[in-house]
Amino acid sequence: MNPKSPEARSRDDKPFEGLKISNSDVLDSLSTRSPCPRCGKSRMYFCYTCYVPVSDLEGRIPICTLPIKVDIIKHKREIDGKSTAAHAAVLAPGYVNIYTYPEIPEYILNEKTVLLYPGTEACSVKELFTGKNNSNSYTEHVLAQLPSGYNVGTLMTKVFNSDVEVNEIYHTDKLPIDRLVLIDSTWNQSRGIFADERLHKIPKIVLQNRISQFWRHQKGSPRWYLSTIEALHQLLLELHICAWGRSKHYENELTKYYPIHRQEGHTFCKPYDGQYDNLLYFFKYMYEKLHTLYKHDDLLAYKRPMEI
Repeated sequence: MNPKSPEARSRDDKPFEGLKISNSDVLDSLSTRSPCPRCGKSRMYFCYTCYVPVSDLEGRIPICTLPIKVDIIKHKREIDGKSTAAHAAVLAPGYVNIYTYPEIPEYILNEKTVLLYPGTEACSVKELFTGKNNSNSYTEHVLAQLPSGYNVGTLMTKVFNSDVEVNEIYHTDKLPIDRLVLIDSTWNQSRGIFADERLHKIPKIVLQNRISQFWRHQKGSPRWYLSTIEALHQLLLELHICAWGRSKHYENELTKYYPIHRQEGHTFCKPYDGQYDNLLYFFKYMYEKLHTLYKHDDLLAYKRPMEI
């Protein structure tokens, strides 16, 4: 796809339209840096080493509740102030941990922990549910709990056919995974980290294609290569919708082809209605601020090809 094609242009004109991201006027009220409440270093909105907002923003920015834990493995040469990994840790405290490679937690290989990384052996988020790459699939576990004689074919058609309205899907508060591992680095740097056996042996998943709106240019990478915070948002969106569908009131470029599910449930069992959109709170603000200074078409990051 050409970055100047009508389809690409339509996605670039209003990239956050339809997302439920909190108002960021409070960020505009800050005109100077202030000390981090923990380390004392001068910061503008949040400390990208302590992962806390500055004192003037405490209790004034959105906090996200996530359905899984997230570990971000950061390359030691990744510049803290330019990485979006800190956004996740600040906006989802208690759910996101950041480590600097070669520091990596010890993971139990129980298929409940997955690594987001492309490759021939990686499965999609949907396949976590269908069990295409796993004989002991999550779907089999869920179906085993259904009443005798339940029409399995109807269930699977409703869940994964976006042409129908989904009224019966997974009536459970459990997901097929409980921890996600992300590598925070440039594409070339990530290969070295991925080669580490501690990560290489973790089951891998890939995301559906999504155009990145990150303003930081990486030479040789297509626009499908997402920033860390975009990738986390996309993963959670796909995971939630594959499990519980999306609300009929929530539709945008990212979700318009997903099935609708109207049934309400527990906190995490509700259809997707923007529950994790505030992960893009700082990202959206910085994107819009940058675009008041520069024209979108003049930035190299947005001239990258859609495919390589």
